Amino acid sequence: MDELNRLTATEAAARIARGDLTSEALVKACLARIEARESTVGAWEYWNPELALRQARECDRVKPAGALHGVPIGFKDIIDTADMPTAFGSRVHLGRRPTADAASVALAKEAGGVVLGKTVTTEFAGRYPGKTSNPHNRAHTPGGSSSGSAAAVADFQVPLAVGSQTAGSMIRPASYCGVYGFKPTFGAIPLVGACHISESFDTLGIMARSIDDAELFFSVLMAQAVPKPGRRMPKPPRLAFCRTPYWDKATPAGRAAIEGGAAKLAKAGFSVTELKLPAAFDAAQDLIWNIISYDLARDLAHEHFAHKENMSSPILSMFAHGRSIPFADHVRRKRDVERLRHEITAVFADFDLIYAPSSIGEADLGLTETGAVWFNSIWHVMDLPCLTVPAFTGPTGLPIGAQLVARRWDDYDLLAHARRVDEALK
Repeated sequence: MDELNRLTATEAAARIARGDLTSEALVKACLARIEARESTVGAWEYWNPELALRQARECDRVKPAGALHGVPIGFKDIIDTADMPTAFGSRVHLGRRPTADAASVALAKEAGGVVLGKTVTTEFAGRYPGKTSNPHNRAHTPGGSSSGSAAAVADFQVPLAVGSQTAGSMIRPASYCGVYGFKPTFGAIPLVGACHISESFDTLGIMARSIDDAELFFSVLMAQAVPKPGRRMPKPPRLAFCRTPYWDKATPAGRAAIEGGAAKLAKAGFSVTELKLPAAFDAAQDLIWNIISYDLARDLAHEHFAHKENMSSPILSMFAHGRSIPFADHVRRKRDVERLRHEITAVFADFDLIYAPSSIGEADLGLTETGAVWFNSIWHVMDLPCLTVPAFTGPTGLPIGAQLVARRWDDYDLLAHARRVDEALK
């Protein structure tokens, strides 16, 4: 039983469907791992063994039907669950009990998934960290804001977890913790029932331990038929290696890993062409920071008005900055974003995927910050689907991910192309 928690979701679902594994046994193995590791990793805001086992036993009483029948899942604590508290990582909402499941939770349950619990988030999915540490070295950050989701999957506590990204909150923690992090095109996964801090950029995503798992869960969360595992595009992808305007922000180890990966891909026969983005893309970080601040200062109006004393100083500072931004400036920035999204379309005329850093390198030492978003926000601004693959190990033994980026709405093509890239980088 001790090794069942290491199964991928695809493997577990197939074994449950064949009848040679029970959901109860799988859930018990995951719960045992959580009990053993929670004091070290701190990935969970809430879990209820009795409730999880009750769901699992109900799955075992009926014939498997959905694609995730009996498979345990973690949901970031910004996503409403009717039978578990959802506090958005904030003191303002401690003990909050939603009356209905978020759409993503309902779709997972409809597919037979077992909701294992709620994973730790930074406050309001922002920058103020929660209790989670990096499962590879507890002295280092797991990233954020989807810290608990990345850490729980990386530490074999659950095979799948839902996170979210507003600037870099999926891709960066996936890189730091060494899992596959998939951030789809905005709106692909329904946001109904999830906490908002920026309607402009909030997006749900998936943490997994294989590309097959990410594709399986993505299909479930879009209420689509699940593709056959291992699906590939007919030809290897044409890759654009983009260091981005922020290359100097990466650590020496981070730069060496990404450059080494590009050389390895070229040696393996992939078409790899260096891409330098036009100067207009240098402004991506400034654009996303100011637009999110503007949105947050409206979305958190109730919390600020009624519970300001229970909000952290970083979120209050962001709120104040957002309120100081004139509407005309906000509109100008939104139009700049539209121009960038138009310009990036031309880039993909010659390439299938962009290959780029997922983070500055290994996870930062310390738990008071969640890491820089330089290599995440640039693609997020442009609403491009992104996938981190756990490709490298840094000098201190911590993971470093490579980021693959595709055209808007080419989410399934990204996953199909990524299988070849992932295999070549291993």
